[in-house]
Amino acid sequence: MAGFSDLRKGLSTIEELERELNLKQLQINRLLNITQAINNNVSAEGLYNMYRSFLSWEIGVKKMVLFVRQAESDTWATRAVIGIDPAEIDQGVSKQFHRYKRLNNVEGDEHPFIRQFDVVIPVQHKDKALAYVFIGGFDEEDDMYNKVQFITTITNIVAVAIENKRLFRRQLEQERLKREIELAGEMQRMLIPEDLPHKSCYQLDSIYKPHYGVGGDYFDFMEFGDGEIVFCIGDISGKGVAAALLMANFQANFHTQIKKRTDFDSFIRSLNHSVNLITKGERFITFFIAAYDQKTQSLRYVNAGHNPPVLVNDGEVVLLDKGCTILGSFPEIPELEVGEVQLDGEAIILTFTDGLTDLQNEAGDYLNEQILYKFVRSNYRLTATDFNQKLMQHLEVFKGDETYPDDFTVLTCKIFTPGHSQS
Repeated sequence: MAGFSDLRKGLSTIEELERELNLKQLQINRLLNITQAINNNVSAEGLYNMYRSFLSWEIGVKKMVLFVRQAESDTWATRAVIGIDPAEIDQGVSKQFHRYKRLNNVEGDEHPFIRQFDVVIPVQHKDKALAYVFIGGFDEEDDMYNKVQFITTITNIVAVAIENKRLFRRQLEQERLKREIELAGEMQRMLIPEDLPHKSCYQLDSIYKPHYGVGGDYFDFMEFGDGEIVFCIGDISGKGVAAALLMANFQANFHTQIKKRTDFDSFIRSLNHSVNLITKGERFITFFIAAYDQKTQSLRYVNAGHNPPVLVNDGEVVLLDKGCTILGSFPEIPELEVGEVQLDGEAIILTFTDGLTDLQNEAGDYLNEQILYKFVRSNYRLTATDFNQKLMQHLEVFKGDETYPDDFTVLTCKIFTPGHSQS
């Protein structure tokens, strides 16, 4: 009889080993399935479903909640649940997560939601918590140690795989944004004139410094056969491709409208209408335009909410501030005044975008307008090119080791009235 009893015990042991072996085989197969799913780029939701099914059917978990960090908002979200009504999950439990740096037994925990589970398994990646899974409902005969070890392994695999997916998407997004900025910069460089006129009666010279290769600054000019020159400068709200596309549309409208030789009142109102029509008032442009007529020696201009350019006319400083509101914010411009100045002798006009006056030195002082006015008055007899070169030297000395905080543009116009032309 003893031999028969020993035989039965031996058979029972073999059966247990077979069951354990079969369970291990199932676990390994499911692990291979999940690994293959990761390699096949199955969605995060698909991986969560496989994870929940594996814990429920192959491992026999009766109670489970998986919390995953949402990197964008740095909050925690429930991604898989077994044996618990999702509506009863206390989202405030995330305040307790910092307590768990490693696998912990949480039976009898003081928190009412946590103490209904047996263990908590934290998932760390590069010293950062990615997920927490709470497991409960183990039976007394369960091989709890081996099950928890396997759950830990598969939870880490799934959580890290999903984190890698997120990092890869972010990398793609960063590369897309980088390419977008490069494209916007290329578009803007195509729109900015390179060859500026240098004649005996007038000269144009520019400084164009887009921030990180792309900005919203714009300048342009147009010469006419009767001796008139029109030049402008503007600052388009926003950055990137959207600003570049708006700039391209604005340039096309500028060239179309300016060739009609209409009065500045009609010209500005037409530009405002086209910008507002495209942007629906969500973007705007500060803009300054001036026209110099050699025959009458008059300078007509409109300042549409732009930094007032500085004119030094034979030593006298004049701010060109007459005009209207910014372009694009309103369907119709309520009031508009065209400014006019009569020039004599030598004159220079410094137009610029607000990035110039945002420049700070090492003491935190801004390059304010008074510094600019003084500089222009002291150097107005220089040519446009020499003036800008000396201005850049002045800016470098002023800022010291500080960087340029934003894109900025300078368009300088030097005018020699008849009898004072440059030889």
